Amino acid sequence: MKEHLPLNPQALDLDEPAGGLSSYPPADRWDDWTEYDPAQWPKKVEKHYSLIPTICFNCEAACGLLAYVDKEKMQVQKFEGNPAHPGSRGRNCAKGPATINQINDPERILYPMRRAGKRGEGKWERVSWDEVLDDLAARIRLALQEGRKNEIMYHVGRPGHELIYNQRVLHSWGIDGHNSHTNVCSAGARTGYAFWHGFDRPSPDHSKARFILLLSSHLEAGHYFNPHAQRIIDGKMDGAKVCVIDTRLSNTASKADYWLSTWPGSESAVLLAMCNVLLQEDLFDREFVRRWVNWEEYLREEHAAKPQTFETFLEVIKQTYARYTPEFAAQESGADARTIVEVAREVGRAGSALSTHVWRNAAAGNLGGWQVARALEFLAVLVGAVGTPGGTSPSAWNKFIPTPPMMPPPPNAWNELMWAREYPLAFFEMSFLLPHFLKEGRGKLALYFSRVYNPVWTNPDGLSWIEALTDESKVERHACLTPTWSETAWFADYVLPMGHASERHDLMSQETHAARWIGFRQPVLRVALEKRGKKFNSTYEAHREAGLGEVWEEDEFWIELSWRVDPDGSMGIRRYFESPYRPEEKIRIDEYYRWIFENSVPGLPQAAASEGLNPLAYMQKYGAFLVENNVYELHRKALKPEEMRGSTVDPVTHVVKKNGAPIGVQIDGEPVAGFPTPSRKLEFYSKTLKDWHWPEHSIPGYIKSHVHRDNIDAAEGEMLLLPTFRLPTLIHTRSGNAKWLYEISHKNPVWIHPQDASRLSIVTGDLVRVQTAIGYFVDRVWVTEGMRPGIVACSHHLGRWRLKEDFGGERWSTALVDLKQVERGKWMMRTIHGIQPFESSDPDSSRIHWEDAGVHQNLTFPVQPDPISGQHCWHQKVTVTKAGAEDRYGDVFVDTNRAHEEYHRWLQMTRAAPGPDNLRRPLWMIRVYRPAPEAFYLP
Repeated sequence: MKEHLPLNPQALDLDEPAGGLSSYPPADRWDDWTEYDPAQWPKKVEKHYSLIPTICFNCEAACGLLAYVDKEKMQVQKFEGNPAHPGSRGRNCAKGPATINQINDPERILYPMRRAGKRGEGKWERVSWDEVLDDLAARIRLALQEGRKNEIMYHVGRPGHELIYNQRVLHSWGIDGHNSHTNVCSAGARTGYAFWHGFDRPSPDHSKARFILLLSSHLEAGHYFNPHAQRIIDGKMDGAKVCVIDTRLSNTASKADYWLSTWPGSESAVLLAMCNVLLQEDLFDREFVRRWVNWEEYLREEHAAKPQTFETFLEVIKQTYARYTPEFAAQESGADARTIVEVAREVGRAGSALSTHVWRNAAAGNLGGWQVARALEFLAVLVGAVGTPGGTSPSAWNKFIPTPPMMPPPPNAWNELMWAREYPLAFFEMSFLLPHFLKEGRGKLALYFSRVYNPVWTNPDGLSWIEALTDESKVERHACLTPTWSETAWFADYVLPMGHASERHDLMSQETHAARWIGFRQPVLRVALEKRGKKFNSTYEAHREAGLGEVWEEDEFWIELSWRVDPDGSMGIRRYFESPYRPEEKIRIDEYYRWIFENSVPGLPQAAASEGLNPLAYMQKYGAFLVENNVYELHRKALKPEEMRGSTVDPVTHVVKKNGAPIGVQIDGEPVAGFPTPSRKLEFYSKTLKDWHWPEHSIPGYIKSHVHRDNIDAAEGEMLLLPTFRLPTLIHTRSGNAKWLYEISHKNPVWIHPQDASRLSIVTGDLVRVQTAIGYFVDRVWVTEGMRPGIVACSHHLGRWRLKEDFGGERWSTALVDLKQVERGKWMMRTIHGIQPFESSDPDSSRIHWEDAGVHQNLTFPVQPDPISGQHCWHQKVTVTKAGAEDRYGDVFVDTNRAHEEYHRWLQMTRAAPGPDNLRRPLWMIRVYRPAPEAFYLP
């Protein structure tokens, strides 16, 4: 490794300061940190800051931030990284510091707003929080009293806190009301991983890997990309090689040792070809496979007539996967067969130090994409890289979710508006199908909450969402909890201002590396004011004093709302929101987190005591805590004698059960924890898939995508649209009010290969019309060899819009559009003008120099749910033509009648519940906001 030298060579001549250099302000000086005011340069004018830790909210990684609160003005001056945060280690991407743009956004919503006209008309009036809470509480109370539990729905995109907080709320109400964004995000990958080991996410140990295999652009835009990118670079600096499988030449692919540009949907064929190389060349870990894979069950169920030995299993799988030759994979994918073999041998040499990851990318784009994750995990299993240093662990091993006080029991409720019978194995709620379910009359909503979610813009088929949200017979009341206007908020009844990253309390924990940690998001101005001795009953009172209107936080909102739903405690709800320290009184938010930190986080009370602090004060000071480091191979954990007492061991499966529930498995006579699967082993063979009507997919395999080459008629001008890639500076719709980020990224042109550009007689900057199954959009092209012939690509992060000139959308990022229903179900959107300078309290708004807002392609996509995972399959079969004389940049046309027809076409692919024992869903599978066991059974 080369010695790191300063950028300015003259620095070598400087004397080292006493005590050495420091990368970050030391924590013991955070209460009064001094810097020179850069606005006063060249004068040296000192500014005093209180440095208060919180958590970034501009992606899912939950990186640590330090808010620099000006002690004179009591305003946040800037955000930098928190060096005490175990995941991000003080380092942030561009989105973290841009939080300052969001909290200072001159167009942010500061007070609760209520619709004063028709939905979508754009007429609003300011109301008090009391008016909002009383109305919503009355509607919830009436629905519960009348037995309409399934008419209350909370629909969240990125919650910003661990699911268990809001689970307390909804379960206290006795409802199955949680809806999420997962099936437009990661359901495909989750399904593939869960069928292997019961956990639905991977946790790669990149920094200790010898070979890193990535599907997608992880260095710039992957899941948890900042913490992962740091550790990928750590691994590479220590000699690891990197292979990227990605159709597009991403920044990550350009820096990799191997880049395989595959036809979308062919990735599992490539991965299974690598598995075949490992098997045929005996480059796999025989002992790991023998001990930890459920090969005995596979032979019993599928090859009962053959000798029931491990050697038989190896013979069978070598024969089974022999057809996945490198040549076959090359034919399917377009990747080079020799490179496939070379990468497979690199995997074999890496052995247990193989780190892998797929999240969206191929798993989210394709019919059968869940098999991509399953094939990728097959590689890891073959070389024994499961839970090992440098390998890939199940996610839950590297997350920590502390138990809260007063957890209500799970309700006997099942909401088929989210958990439809047609999708019994889905991960998770079929959220993006809600407009179609409502259109079919499957139910209605008395109260719909949307939170950090913008389905009109983010989801496919957004105009079907507009049709549903403007129909008061389907959605009676819609409360949108958001810090900013959005395309969805515009059609709500209430727009309720919730805080940004530094304006609320949350707990976070993500599987960033081989450790367990928690991060504490806190409202920094409230903390700063309380350090001065001031006290507040709520965060919105603190924000009011700090000049932030009545911006609230969700944690306190749910406490107050639940208290008003059951004001006298007669419904049994109120008791879950009483203080654990002051009986029968309403819990305060500091008491909630105080109880967790005192009772549910191992080691935290001791660490706090060592510094003379209580646990809450410790977390308020540091903002994060490392619960456990170097977490590996938890499946090998031996069951304790007290756990074994009273247990039984199945003589055939070797599963250890206690009180009828599996607690482990015997491996070579030793009782160990194993994995949370039916066999307690890694399930190469899934009897669940067989029992739930999908026997042909019971082992890792290759499912031809809906956009397989065979389904694309190139002679008729058909192409494949890849719309899934992210930009490193943006995150869905949460970053629309970050001026720095939009100055960097504000275009999403259609990537097209020179061969296709030549065929269409177009050059970079020309307009094209991209026709989908339900409509079209018009965008400019970028001609590049970074895309395969026959495929076009367009990032989903741009294309924001608003319907009024001066409000209703962030003017840093939205175009003003005209949206009309030209016929029943036929919608036309045309841009009136792009982004323009505007006058505001921020002088930068008059300096806007960019006009492009991008194009909203998602409106033109029909829903395409995978029949097993429930994942929306994002890739589209399209026709690309040169734009006509009538076409304008940003044009969008959609026929929602055709969209509903496409919904029915995909619905016909499903194989509905019930499964064994009249179950709605396998009892062993993960189910968020899990209801009572009896709810799993159909009546």
